[in-house]
Amino acid sequence: MTSFGNKILFFLILSIPIFFLNSAKSLENKIIVKVDNEIITSFDVIKEIDYLSLLNTNINKLDREKKYTIAKESLIKEKIKIIEIMNHTSRLEQNKDLINNLLKSMYSRLGLKSKDEFLIYIKNFNLSINEIEKKITIETLWNELIYYKFSNKIKINQEDLRKKAITKKNTKIKDYLLSEILFNISNNKELDVKLKNIIKNIENNGFENAALIHSISKSSKLGGKIGWINENSINNEIKNELKNLKVGDYTDPILTPSGFLILKIDEIKTKQIDIDINKEIQNLVKIETNKQLDQYSNIYFKKIKKNSQIDEL
Repeated sequence: MTSFGNKILFFLILSIPIFFLNSAKSLENKIIVKVDNEIITSFDVIKEIDYLSLLNTNINKLDREKKYTIAKESLIKEKIKIIEIMNHTSRLEQNKDLINNLLKSMYSRLGLKSKDEFLIYIKNFNLSINEIEKKITIETLWNELIYYKFSNKIKINQEDLRKKAITKKNTKIKDYLLSEILFNISNNKELDVKLKNIIKNIENNGFENAALIHSISKSSKLGGKIGWINENSINNEIKNELKNLKVGDYTDPILTPSGFLILKIDEIKTKQIDIDINKEIQNLVKIETNKQLDQYSNIYFKKIKKNSQIDEL
């Protein structure tokens, strides 16, 4: 598989902390799931809970059974990705500079100043740097695979993006700090039931944990957090849904090519901008490219999962 290390910083994985039970070593380690020829053990699930907590501390608000289920599903998804990656390459290896850059992003987000501080920090959560680097490697290789397979299908309307960039010049615009829940249904009859379950989880456990439970987006491990989004980088339908909401509110489900999307506003900033049109166009191209690649990633994963043999033991 061709490497696209420098082009792939668009799919990020990110991290943050936990514990599960008093002693993982005291538990019986047994195989609980087989994905084709890959196995998942009970110890793997406990380690995954540690990792998911590193990514999103809100998971600690959930009961033990719910955390276990989320971690198991996360590992099934990871195993499916590994199997597909290995169909295109011989080893799970990644460019060391890329891994170090992503690790730096990780510990910077945690307020840590160096890799040495990060190494000390993760020991508190029963994780090693090798385990974290492996997780990052799998995600970046998956993203490279998606880029390799679908980059030639990306369609960018440069003229539309130029018009968007021009409308932003010398004007006040809003930036939204957003979280998301992306979900699919088998048929329209399931929508009401699915939505009621999601809303119930939001009310009982918070939006972040509802994202962990229900969202199929890669942001689910981060509690659905997708960061700051400029209002002019989103389409009019979503912009119209957001414009009348206050901080803490969330949208009704919005139909997208990847599924139904619920967005929550975590914060809003309004600013006066004077932009460089060409740089803004480049930024909008990246945003649109990432959005389309995310859609292809979800569609492709759904396809290969359907063809995978998953046996819970």
